[in-house]
Amino acid sequence: MNRPVVPTSISRPAASYAHAVLTEGAGRILHTSGVVPIAADGSVPSGLADQAAVVWSNIAAMLADAQMSMADIVSVTTYVVVGEDLAPVMAARDAALGGHLAASTLVTVPALARPEWRMEIAVIAAGE
Repeated sequence: MNRPVVPTSISRPAASYAHAVLTEGAGRILHTSGVVPIAADGSVPSGLADQAAVVWSNIAAMLADAQMSMADIVSVTTYVVVGEDLAPVMAARDAALGGHLAASTLVTVPALARPEWRMEIAVIAAGE
């Protein structure tokens, strides 16, 4: 139902993502808001890698509630505060997706809605 689109006439992606994902015959589509690094107990970790882990855990919970999985994600948009090391954010994405390729955009921004948030992610998932 969802398949990466990888034209041989353009350069390969710069990291572990698909240039595009084609969804055919989708029965259900889940759009998240920007998922922020607030843990279930209301805390926000200070480290960027820990924030990324919380965000992906929150995304996994939303997918499970919608009876979907990481394999249903077709698009990821990640926002990271300027000046942060992007490596832990990308590593968390790759670990969460477990080799599944989704279209992915990473944007650096001057700030997010709360000063303790150093990143947030929005995803789109499509399932049967």
